Amino acid sequence: MTGDHTFEDQIANRLANLCKPIGSLGDLEQVAARLCEIQKSLLPVTRPRHITVFAADHGVTCEGVTAWPSSVTGAVVDVMQRGRSASGVFARELKCSYEVVDVGLIAAIGEADSAVINAAKRRGAGNILRIPAMSDAEYEHVWSAGATRARLACEAGNVLLIGGEMGIGNTTSASCLIGLFTGSEVDTIVGYGAGIDENALIRKRQVVKSTIERVRAIGATSAKELACQAGGLEIVALAGFYTEGARLGATLLIDGLIATAAALIAVRIDPSVRDRMIAGHRSTEPGHLAALEQLALFPVLDLKMRLGEGSGALAALPILDLAAAMVREMATLDELKLQ
Repeated sequence: MTGDHTFEDQIANRLANLCKPIGSLGDLEQVAARLCEIQKSLLPVTRPRHITVFAADHGVTCEGVTAWPSSVTGAVVDVMQRGRSASGVFARELKCSYEVVDVGLIAAIGEADSAVINAAKRRGAGNILRIPAMSDAEYEHVWSAGATRARLACEAGNVLLIGGEMGIGNTTSASCLIGLFTGSEVDTIVGYGAGIDENALIRKRQVVKSTIERVRAIGATSAKELACQAGGLEIVALAGFYTEGARLGATLLIDGLIATAAALIAVRIDPSVRDRMIAGHRSTEPGHLAALEQLALFPVLDLKMRLGEGSGALAALPILDLAAAMVREMATLDELKLQ
């Protein structure tokens, strides 16, 4: 709880008084403290919990920045709706409710019994190297779609929210946003994404650099302007999801590169959203570190993951469970003395 030294002292005293040597549970104690700060409680909880995965396509894939065509986005989303992707399997194992929302696939998932929620207004973002990703109206639509999913999740009783994403080409868009928000050099933030080779990496860096130059040249500065120019439909939906979740008092567990790019948008618009966030993991994508540093968030895990989908945040969820249980349920030294 930022600025509330009395409550911060209460958290520190609680952790120090647990039946263990001070600091002996290492970073687990820091996770517990963060949960207490976010929830303004010495009895933090991590259940019920929910993940929404937002899916959309990117026009910039035509520029040779990915190893896969845009058609793969829809194919993976089809697997997601059956609960057979990494995020679906993880969520089921961890008893985390799970949904997939189409906010801009090139083609909607067409089956009559599809479990994918169709919230798309535009079918695929524009090619950000040459044109804006979306209009102001399209931005407002996907922001609202993300906010709606967070609101429904909170109304269902969930106290912890995870946002995931799927979209071939979205590491290019996220890298552009991170470059624009942090001012980092392009070569230090652009990675291999979903497995491109060295030649494609060179091309990807060129595309990111040229996109950033295009956006700066037109004078875009606000978070909304930057997102409309260089973002992605699913990235803006995530930003809306985080902002509404924070407004409703949820704990936000943030995933990797794309999710953290969305967090940058949300926090630039409303800095208080950061106070509800925990970084689940550190991605191997180099731009993720720059984004985390900008947000002053410290990742719970570093498992060399780079999948997206919310999978890294889900992997961190058991650590949050342990941290919350520790601070809620461990005996205290005072109790030990009474025995």
